[in-house]
Amino acid sequence: MDDPLRNRPRDLLVAGHVNVDEFLQVAKFPPADRTVPVIHRRTDLGGPAANIARSASHYGVACGLVARLGAGFPTALRAQLVRSGIDLRGVESHGHRTTPTCYIVEDERGGQRTFIDQGAMSDDAPTRFRTGPWISEYSWLHVTTGPPTALLALQAAARSSGLHVAADPAQESHYRWEAAPLRRLVGGSEILWGNRSEIERMSSLLRRSGPEALLDLVPLIIRTEGSEGSTGFSRAGVIHVRAKKPRKMRSVVGAGDAFRGGFYAAWFAGQLLRECLTAGQNSATRWMEGAR
Repeated sequence: MDDPLRNRPRDLLVAGHVNVDEFLQVAKFPPADRTVPVIHRRTDLGGPAANIARSASHYGVACGLVARLGAGFPTALRAQLVRSGIDLRGVESHGHRTTPTCYIVEDERGGQRTFIDQGAMSDDAPTRFRTGPWISEYSWLHVTTGPPTALLALQAAARSSGLHVAADPAQESHYRWEAAPLRRLVGGSEILWGNRSEIERMSSLLRRSGPEALLDLVPLIIRTEGSEGSTGFSRAGVIHVRAKKPRKMRSVVGAGDAFRGGFYAAWFAGQLLRECLTAGQNSATRWMEGAR
């Protein structure tokens, strides 16, 4: 079968987790030392990198992945990536390690408890991702979750190949990144992504008082704000866009990643920041309603 990306320019290379997501639904979370029954369970393709690439590809962005998988990654989940037309040259298989897996427990009120087995994406994995000259085919690298040392090496390689870089360490900003490497990541990027708590954490690590103060390190910050919408902070000013309420709710897991996919679709189409934020909000809403 012909490569569906062969005859169009490549836009976005996303580096980070491609996970097996194991969902368990319960009526309510048990207190310590108690047991509650599981109402429903399902297995999905997940991980920030996979979700961003799938969402952006859905809107016509030519995407590739840089990630590490381990033993037991389901063939059916890999097939989803292939059907999305995502370039998988940067996806490595480490059969002697477990494949990255998230265990997500959700209650009926929308609360979540998440546990991750890093597996092939752990900090003691090789310090560099296996890539090649093909990364120069892309215009942007979006760096999300994963081993900081390997991600920083990838960022340096991408910049030397002429790519623009966006930094998005997500929840790992709370426990995986320290001040010095985070400064390298942010200072070598053109966009910084995060939700309120993540931007606050990164501001604290970098000894800044908030997103506006971070603008001396990176020219654009995109902050997602859940039901309140999203805000873009740039050296030209601040733009806020309200959220669009979903008509039904399947799951909020991955909605922030879907926001990024919609944002990038508008970004690569040359839209202004407000329109990019609006496209992100619309994409997140459709994701929460069950569109994949």
